[in-house]
Amino acid sequence: MTSYTDKGPRPERGRFIQFDHVTYIVGNAKQAATYYCVHMGFKPLAYKGLETGSRDIVSHVVKQNKIIFEFQSQLNPAHTDMSEHLIRHGDGVKVVAFDVEDIEYIVETARKRGGKIVQEIREDRDDFGSVKTASIQTYGDTVHKLVDRRNYSGTFLPGYKKPELEIDDFLAKLPNIGLLHIDHVVGNQPDNQMEKVAQWYEKVLQFHRFWSVDDKQMHTEYSALRSIVMANYEETIKMPINEPAPAKRKSQIQEYVDYYGSAGVQHIALRTEDIISAISNLRARGMEFLKAPKTYYEMIREKLKNSPTKVAEDMAMLEKLSILIDYDDNGYLLQIFTKPMQDRPTLFLEVIQRRNHQGFGAGNFKTLFESIELEQERRGNL
Repeated sequence: MTSYTDKGPRPERGRFIQFDHVTYIVGNAKQAATYYCVHMGFKPLAYKGLETGSRDIVSHVVKQNKIIFEFQSQLNPAHTDMSEHLIRHGDGVKVVAFDVEDIEYIVETARKRGGKIVQEIREDRDDFGSVKTASIQTYGDTVHKLVDRRNYSGTFLPGYKKPELEIDDFLAKLPNIGLLHIDHVVGNQPDNQMEKVAQWYEKVLQFHRFWSVDDKQMHTEYSALRSIVMANYEETIKMPINEPAPAKRKSQIQEYVDYYGSAGVQHIALRTEDIISAISNLRARGMEFLKAPKTYYEMIREKLKNSPTKVAEDMAMLEKLSILIDYDDNGYLLQIFTKPMQDRPTLFLEVIQRRNHQGFGAGNFKTLFESIELEQERRGNL
């Protein structure tokens, strides 16, 4: 495991502030948005569809604190770009959007450095002001949308209106979750593509290497991976880039690439300050999570006896909920992973709590891999 302290020079201008939103392409946007509201604790935020004058695409947007997910489906059978994306990838992430300042500088710098601009800068307006957006192609069919909303006070973007999902009264009866913001978004790559993608983030977006790990540490008896985490200068945006490594059997990274059909977003980590409450309530709402073996908690209890780091949370509750623990001499993190959010074994979610620990659960990768491998074996894909 390597942590990088050299960020390189600060970009002359332009700033990546935070994750803005994530856009999924799905078969049925209304049902997907409702699923995330009922099971994950999101609330309807905005809508675009036939009633707003959008004849080709429908969008349902949901929000939980600073986390915004947009679900898009095609309305018109002739909208071939979206239908081809859905046929190839299934339900999945198309857009990872960043809130930025000085979008003009960022776009021109990306263009000069070889970035493919798939949407030039556009300014949209409504009664709440104006928003500038542009889009840059990244790995696979995934796009980074740049959003400059300094002059906008609306809830999402121009062209969207009050949500069509009228389920607030029902949602108010369900337990609160308390997911706060996106911690990181992980992209899986085919073998030998990770370094190329990491270099793209360095060159085109002026990100830097924040953390990395190789297959000497990240392996089980059957599979392995390598990972590099890329970050903006302020380190408010983290983009781990994974690739499979040669092993006895098929890695979960390779399984993802096989079923997604290319590189793509494997999982989205959502931050909380109270993971025990969050996971207890997510389970009460019907969410399914990977389970850690009992031996994991026997091992972690022994290791923590000799560590200066003390975990404040009740270990019995962490074990009951299958929440994993990673730590160093300065602090610890707690994390857990959902089962796939759709039928294809592709996208899943992570819930993470940090206590003075900025790693990515390297100490848990073996346990995570083994848990995923049990699911892979059930699917016949190990």
